[in-house]
Amino acid sequence: MKALRFHAAKDLRIEDVDAPPAPAEGQVLIRNTFCGICGTDLHEYAYGPIFVPKEPHPFTGAHGPQILGHEFGGIVEAVGPGITHVAPGDRVSVQPLIMPRAGDYYADRGLFHLSDRLALAGLSWHSGGMAEMSLLNGYNVVPIPDDLPDEAVALIEPAAVAVYACDRGGVFAGSSVLVTGAGPIGVLTLMAAQAAGAVRLFVSDPNETRLALVRELMPGVTTLNPQKDDIGATIRRATEGEVGCDIAIECVGNEHALKACLDAVRKQGVVVQTGLHPHDNPLDWFAVTFKDVDIRGSWAYPTHYWPRVAAMIASGSLPAAKVITRRIGLDQAIRDGFDSLLDPSGTQLKILIDLSR
Repeated sequence: MKALRFHAAKDLRIEDVDAPPAPAEGQVLIRNTFCGICGTDLHEYAYGPIFVPKEPHPFTGAHGPQILGHEFGGIVEAVGPGITHVAPGDRVSVQPLIMPRAGDYYADRGLFHLSDRLALAGLSWHSGGMAEMSLLNGYNVVPIPDDLPDEAVALIEPAAVAVYACDRGGVFAGSSVLVTGAGPIGVLTLMAAQAAGAVRLFVSDPNETRLALVRELMPGVTTLNPQKDDIGATIRRATEGEVGCDIAIECVGNEHALKACLDAVRKQGVVVQTGLHPHDNPLDWFAVTFKDVDIRGSWAYPTHYWPRVAAMIASGSLPAAKVITRRIGLDQAIRDGFDSLLDPSGTQLKILIDLSR
């Protein structure tokens, strides 16, 4: 079968590889239909390996070369013994987190995403979404509702990141929220915050093209450019009592964006760190104490979020498909996908690979 594999930084290859074997007990074989290109995939391409193991993964045994893609789904081709929740022909979305299901401190408490032995399909598992087929564990394969479009199978994963970030921040009806970063996760986080009832939304990004796209997709969101605007001062002027926003969600992994969140949030507000920082970043801890704020990490998502997020997308309360700016075939994935998304001009937001092309 055809697959896109990561070999090293700046070394992605479209290759013919062996198709997955027939599913064993507890496994599901799917024919992939759509796969999103995630910021994590871009980081692997530009700077990796980061999450792709150099040595065999301690839980899965996977290592490079690695088939990429963890935002995906498809059609069930075959199921192994013991699988009853899906059947051949079912449309499914892939929840890509792979970990012990018992005998692990976090797994025993249902916190599978926090397992120290965590792996991900498309990063540290033999299969990924940027291939014609994938072999997965039964718990990774979730049936989707009939009213969900096919391409939405690739949007549930990034939308789950956004919904969890809002949950971690405690976004509530009537709240004011700043999101730093107008990339796909940032825009989906704005949508998730709006779905949760937030009424004052702000987004900060230095890319004017992406800010213009936000204004087009979500009229009423206040767009700010940190190279031109004082983020904290602007948000304080726009909020009740000029105290700042209730919740600030950092979706970039950038030192200056995190500092802007701390500056913009009100006393006893919440700062949520969703973006992955590549190195240690200093923060004004006097301000943390003086403002009496909470700073919370937000790692991935609980694995049980899939039906909830799928229902939000299907109902229109979280219109995730709006972030898609291009659809391409697997053969075009490197030039028109990865290279395009790394273009500093940032004209693309979310690119989907259509595996049927």
